This record gives sequence, C-alpha cells and structure tokens, in this order.
Amino acid sequence: MPPSTLLLTKELPALQYISTPECFDITWEAPLSTLLGLGRAAGADFVEIFLERSNYISCLAEEAAITSISPRLATGAGVRVFHGKGDCYVSTNNLSFNGLKAALEKGLSILGLNIPSPNAYVPEIYLEMIRDYAAAKDKEKWLPECSSMQEMGDILLAANDQLEKKASHIQSRRSIYSRDWQEVMVAASDGTFARDIRLTQTVGSNLLCADGENRTSNGLRDGDTSDPDFLRNWGYEKTAEELAETAGKMLYADYVESGEYPIIMANHFGGVIFHEACGHLLETTQIERKTTPFIDKKGEKIAHENLTAWDEGRSEDAFGSLDMDDEGMPTQRTLLIENGILKNFLADRAGSVRTGHPRTGSGRRQNYSFAAASRMRNTYIASGSYSVDELFASIDKGIYCKKMGGGSVGPTGEFNFGVDEAYLIEQGKVTKPLKGAILIGEAKEIMNKISMCSDDLSLAPGFCGSVSGSIYVTVGQPHIKVDSIVVGGR
Repeated sequence: MPPSTLLLTKELPALQYISTPECFDITWEAPLSTLLGLGRAAGADFVEIFLERSNYISCLAEEAAITSISPRLATGAGVRVFHGKGDCYVSTNNLSFNGLKAALEKGLSILGLNIPSPNAYVPEIYLEMIRDYAAAKDKEKWLPECSSMQEMGDILLAANDQLEKKASHIQSRRSIYSRDWQEVMVAASDGTFARDIRLTQTVGSNLLCADGENRTSNGLRDGDTSDPDFLRNWGYEKTAEELAETAGKMLYADYVESGEYPIIMANHFGGVIFHEACGHLLETTQIERKTTPFIDKKGEKIAHENLTAWDEGRSEDAFGSLDMDDEGMPTQRTLLIENGILKNFLADRAGSVRTGHPRTGSGRRQNYSFAAASRMRNTYIASGSYSVDELFASIDKGIYCKKMGGGSVGPTGEFNFGVDEAYLIEQGKVTKPLKGAILIGEAKEIMNKISMCSDDLSLAPGFCGSVSGSIYVTVGQPHIKVDSIVVGGR
C-alpha cells in the first residue's frame, strides 16, 4: 500500500496553494505537480501544463501622424492530456488551483478519462529543479528597459519624415513597430519544469509610389529578440534610402515576359520560398496528415547535392531564436538536408508520439490558447562554396530576384510567389529592372534545381501561420541559382 503521506483525491477540495500571481516562480511547483499527478491517477499517459503572461503593444504611423496604438495584456494556461496516440488540449484564463483543475478534468473527460474514486491516491510527480532561463540570463529587466510609447511615436514619425525626404511620387508612407513580451512556464508529468521570458520586436516601413499608371509598393522590416534598445538603434535613415532607391527603379520598370528561366534569388528574405515550399513539408504535422511528398524519404536524396539546410533556435538575436520551446525542451540545431540528403524532420511531442521521429525542440505556439505543434525556428539554406559573381557568370539570360513578395503554397508544396524587385540578367550582368514576375513551381522539383549556393548567408525576420497560430521565425539563405523555373508575367 502507498505511504499514508500521499494525497487522496477526496482531500483535493481542501487544498490551499498560494502561488505568486505576478511571476511564475518556484511557488508554482507544488500545485502544478499535484495537478500532474491527478492527471496520471485518472489514467493519462502524459500531462503538460503551459502557463503564460504576455504584454504586447504595437504602434502605427501613417504619413505625419500616429494612427494606432494597440496594447494587449493576457494571462492564461493550457492543459494537454495524452492517452495512447490521442491527445486533448484545454485552455483557461483561470490560473487558480481550481481553475487549472477544472481545465484538466475537461481534458480528461474528452479522452474518456475521469478523476478516480475519493479514496484513490494521487501519485507524486517529482519535477526537476527548475530550469529558469529568465533568471540565468537576467531577462527580468527587459520589459522596463524597452522604449516608451512616446519614444515609439517619435521614432516612427521620424522614419516617415525620412521617407518623404528620400522618395518621390509618394502615395502613402507607413512605419510600424511591435513589441511582444512573454513569460512562460512549462510543467509536465515526465518531470519537465522550466521557465523563460521572451522579448520579440519588429519594426519596418512601407512605401507606395505612383506616377500616372505606374505604381510600385515595397517595404523593409527588421526584427530582434532580447534587445530592449532595438527600436532606439533602428537605422531608419538607411531603410528610407533603400526603399526610395527601389521605388525609383521599379516605378517605371518593364513587365517581365512569361517563360521558363534560370534565376538567381537574393539572400536574406529570399529564403521565404524554402521556408514555405519545403520547410513546412518537413514538419511532423505534415507527416501525420500525409500531405508531404517527403514522408518516407529520410536518408534519400530530395535536393541538389550542393544544398544543405538547417533549422535551429540558437542564432544570436535572430527572430526565431529561443532558449526553450513551448514544451520546455532546450533549443537545438537540427540538420534538415545535407548535400541533398534528407536527414531529419521537425517534431514536437505529439508529432514524435504519432510518427516516431525524435523531438527536436520545435514545439511552438502563438500563445496559451493553442496546443504546441512542430514549427520552424530559424530555417535557412546554408552557405555554399561559390561567389556571387560566379552565380551571375553562369547565366546568359535569366532573372535576378532581388526582393521577394507575398505568395501562396499548396498543401504538398506547389507554390507561386511574387517578386517585388527583379532585374534581367544578360551575359552574366544585371541589366534593366523588371516588374510583375511571379515564380511558379513545386518543392520536390525545384529543390533539385538549386545547383549553386554562394558564400553570403543572410537571415531575415518573418511571421509564420499554421495549426498552432502565428509565430516568429527567421528565413534565410545565401544567393542561390535555380537552373530553371516558370516565371509568370505578361
């Protein structure tokens, strides 16, 4: 018989836990471990509790005025219960012991499990010594040191003023900043007990210019994690110069002629195509749905032998970097493709249970109202051995895609992406600007046509939407050559 010190289910209503309301600290260990034990007593194979506090604000400047300031505060929790290969997720705004217990009971009942009889013992769940990344890296000071609302407005208005000075034929000018501060704690029945604070910021400008029937729209965005001075250090003068220069070239550019071309795709945000058309297909959520052409290709060649690709959460200050994922697993580097060979998939806990692929620290979610899912972090094609000049010299006639725009991707990798800034390549040289180019292809075909990668890897911030909401990610690549791709135009 278990020792008498163990808790009985009938004693739960009388329990009194006092946890620090303004911080997720060690005082949360006792109530969380009791709830995890209760879930195991009910027959769950695994239980996880995710706590979150967030403080978000965005500020928008249009023309010479601040037109929107949008603050948002939130506190909540999510309880996930696993039984066999099934799982259930319930979220709540009630972080009291009884509120979390009610969410747990709801999740259990959905899976056909119930709290045992009044005289049943609740197993003790021994949590690890808390891994507190926030304390270890002095993250508590981040939020108070961020820019004030007054600073936000002044800097964004100054950025718009620079756009007016640098560009001509302006129809509209906008600058926007957002700051997302988040404190999280994860406790799970396997002993996981971890806490972190995240600070993610982004700022950028957009410029729309028109002259008669000629129009062009372009934007630039910077992003950062962990730097409270990020907005103060934003080089908006350089951003305005780059946007004005691009607008001047593209406003009167000729439309591209449709056809099949070799292309060179620039580094930095050019990596968005790999992210969308291939990266998502390497997440275990796609394997579960059987919507990836790479489902059984691990260890096989899926790309050109000159292509290697990574997904990781460790690059300093990168938009998708984090010390732990939203399931409490420390971040890591995951080799996706090596010299064309598929090496790994991205797996969260549920994906690992259902597909057998090992977890990769990729369980991510927008906030507590979403269950974590396998998601990308910093995803990029690695630097190659060629120079940028060698890429251009290999093309007699083609297209240089300097800046990518928006697009869409089908469930199995078919894609089309607009190109915001493009140029004709003739005899290895960049010549006239082109507009209206749309890249059309399919991931499993295009991956084998990326034959050259230069040595100038660069990363860019982005946002990614999927089953667990919108999250912060990094895309990236060096300059790459695609031997042939369909380009839509006129």
